[in-house]
Amino acid sequence: MNIKSLAKCQPLYGQMAVGSALRALGVAGHLRQARCAVGDGDNLRWVTRTFWSRTARDNEWWNTFLAAEATHRLAQPVAASATPPPPWVPADPAAPATPDKPVAPAPARVVPPQRTGQPQPTTRGDSSPAYLALSRLGHTDKRLGLSEDDCRKLEELAAEWFARGVDADYLVHTVTAGLPVTVDSPLGFVRKRLITKLPPQQPAAPAPAPPGTSTPRLMVECTDCGAPGKADAFRDGLCGPCRQSAQSPDAEPAPTAEPRIERDIQAHVKRLREQLKLR
Repeated sequence: MNIKSLAKCQPLYGQMAVGSALRALGVAGHLRQARCAVGDGDNLRWVTRTFWSRTARDNEWWNTFLAAEATHRLAQPVAASATPPPPWVPADPAAPATPDKPVAPAPARVVPPQRTGQPQPTTRGDSSPAYLALSRLGHTDKRLGLSEDDCRKLEELAAEWFARGVDADYLVHTVTAGLPVTVDSPLGFVRKRLITKLPPQQPAAPAPAPPGTSTPRLMVECTDCGAPGKADAFRDGLCGPCRQSAQSPDAEPAPTAEPRIERDIQAHVKRLREQLKLR
């Protein structure tokens, strides 16, 4: 409900007339405009809403209404995340639900005995992401084929990459990019690249704002100029400058002196007329 949209729907009235009408309705106490926050985080955007009352309301009523609306919008994301419990959950949380049938205990996992004197092979699930990324280098380019012992030696250096927010694809692409024709020592070459091409440290996430200092979810707008602010800073829907200009409108500007160029033209025409009379 902005001036341009209303002017398109009212072909007999232009934007100036619509703006004057909205301003008059705001002064009379029928409407207020406010910017409301929609979404959260990176998806936060601001939209303008118009609150309408068929009955004219005073400033105190509108301030109370907008304060309640701002409190509701501030608590709305928290309330939306809470979901009611499913119907099968008992009303009293202290009383556990009694199952209809006894549940048989899960069978214990049988661990086969390990042979002494023989090292057990490391499964893929037990390996760290850094170890798995290093083992991919030989599959990506044969010149960087590393043994299991080499991967264990470089695992700590590669883990630092993951600690700085990169993934395995980024590490493999960076280490294998621009290889020389021959690589005599894959272990030394990979170690050097893991050190020299270490990605920068990611900036720390901003600390959460303390309670009571969160971003306001609603800001009232001036009906005339659209400047945002707190509800108690507006009277009759107008900000301070617009209210002062409405109470003491500027007087009509005094007629200014004729520009110098116009005086020169008039004097030149007067001289021409005098010369014509002499002839």
